[in-house]
Amino acid sequence: MLKVDGATNVLCAASSHFCSAEKQFRFPLELGNQRSPTAQWTVTGSGAAIVSASGTGPYITHITPGKIVDMGVKDSSNMGAAMAPAALDTLITHFNDTGRSPNYYDAIVTGDLGYVGKDILTELSLSKGYNIKNNYDDCGVLIFDKEKQDTHAGGSGCACIATTFSGYFYKKLKDRKLNKILLIATGALTNATTAQQGESIPGIAHAVAIEN
Repeated sequence: MLKVDGATNVLCAASSHFCSAEKQFRFPLELGNQRSPTAQWTVTGSGAAIVSASGTGPYITHITPGKIVDMGVKDSSNMGAAMAPAALDTLITHFNDTGRSPNYYDAIVTGDLGYVGKDILTELSLSKGYNIKNNYDDCGVLIFDKEKQDTHAGGSGCACIATTFSGYFYKKLKDRKLNKILLIATGALTNATTAQQGESIPGIAHAVAIEN
């Protein structure tokens, strides 16, 4: 039963915008700076979902809140590397709390680690005894065509997981092409000022298990 201060229906939404994010966290677009190979392309979009105490599913069965993890990454053009350790921490916490293994899920999906962060998380997970190669993907990898759209390390931003889940994975759940997925929303606790001051970029990730 959903209980949020007595609420029975909660609308959750997230969005991001390329121009606003790029000029705030990286460089003003009018400068035409050359992008680093590790840089990602902020997704312009939004997604929303209604979480309800009633209905026929899919259902949220588990929630694993993450904690802040700071591995000292300072490059704002390499957010995947900054956020991957936090995703790993949440992933391992989820498996320890639930007693599940990676093979329990049809898909394990992170938010916006991109190509670089996805590879890092895959390798870190394997070093901890969890092989996620067979059923793991990242929304920042899925949302763009890297070669045709020249998005370098993939997509980023809140809309990355919001649009990919609400527009792609939710339909697969409803059609029962997927029945158990683990969504891990990833985020970086940074702003334009901290990056200019050379401070590190802490990451955080929260996991939600959604099942039929």
